Amino acid sequence: MVTALAKKGVDISVFVYSQKEDAVFIEEGIKFHLIKHRKFNLFGWYLHRKFLQNYLNKYIAVDKIDAIEAADWTGITAFMKLRCPLVIRFHGSDSYFCKLEDRPQKKKNFWFEKTALEGADYLLSVSRFTAEETRKIFNLKKEIQVIPNSVDVQRFIAQHEEVKPGTILYFGSLVRKKGVLELSAIFNEIVEEKPSARLKLAGRDVQDISTGRSTKELMQERFTPAAAEKVEWLGILPYEKILGEIARAQVVVLPSFAEALPMTWIEAMAMEKALVTSNIGWAKEVMVDGETGFTVDPKDHETYAEKVLQLLNDPTLAQQMGKAARERVLEKFSTEVVVEENVRFYKGVVSGQRTED
Repeated sequence: MVTALAKKGVDISVFVYSQKEDAVFIEEGIKFHLIKHRKFNLFGWYLHRKFLQNYLNKYIAVDKIDAIEAADWTGITAFMKLRCPLVIRFHGSDSYFCKLEDRPQKKKNFWFEKTALEGADYLLSVSRFTAEETRKIFNLKKEIQVIPNSVDVQRFIAQHEEVKPGTILYFGSLVRKKGVLELSAIFNEIVEEKPSARLKLAGRDVQDISTGRSTKELMQERFTPAAAEKVEWLGILPYEKILGEIARAQVVVLPSFAEALPMTWIEAMAMEKALVTSNIGWAKEVMVDGETGFTVDPKDHETYAEKVLQLLNDPTLAQQMGKAARERVLEKFSTEVVVEENVRFYKGVVSGQRTED
């Protein structure tokens, strides 16, 4: 998105804190600030934010910055007083994900995030679902505008790789909240019906938050012997290789329980892949059930497996849904469309007359 904005003539600076060293450089017209992490003996959480505040205010003046955007995660802008409007865009706060995953949260994290959101001048969200859930969590009164994530539809395109029949792909971190433990049970059902099916898993293994164990190990324990023989663990791959795996897959499965608006979904859709995803919250803002693929409760293993099998057994249907998926991305999530929404929003912020939804 910043690359697209820069091409539109918008001057962009990106501030990356907690780095190993300080550095400032320009790449493709974008100014990057790497800010070395500073340690403080007492009240580090406060003094660190004040240090960042002063750093930002210096460059707000030097570079004539009209607005600052920050993410909601950990509330980094809590207690900051900036010399230009502050926009916070919801990609999913710690409080948000704790609620979706039904797990406890550190009280200080909630406090930081709530303080930051209440101190922001404008609020954005990548999905309406995330906006409303975040509003309820923090009892926010401000208007929240929705501008979705976007994908470069010139990079994510249908490739001429030969689709491998019966191949199912999951890509993303191997982590409980992404529904991968459910995927083991789902694939067991699929293999019973279609022994030739294969499941490929591409992504980083993550220590499970509930057990402290490897998520990959937990998945392996859940596969039946017959299913385990049909699983291929690809590990971490360069993104170009991931694109090849997406292209060769007949069906992409993404049964996540916790997202704001998932990039993996729209990337696969842009590549004309039929998906079987979860049906939670944000899903209807991305997928059209029965048109771009299927949305199913990941805990309903039997139904989820049935939908995957339907696509495996009907390649024509999978192709039709894949084409519909890309059309939806072109309409709603392409960088060309979403960059204009961002430009309009920020023109309003700068002028002080932003148009409400």
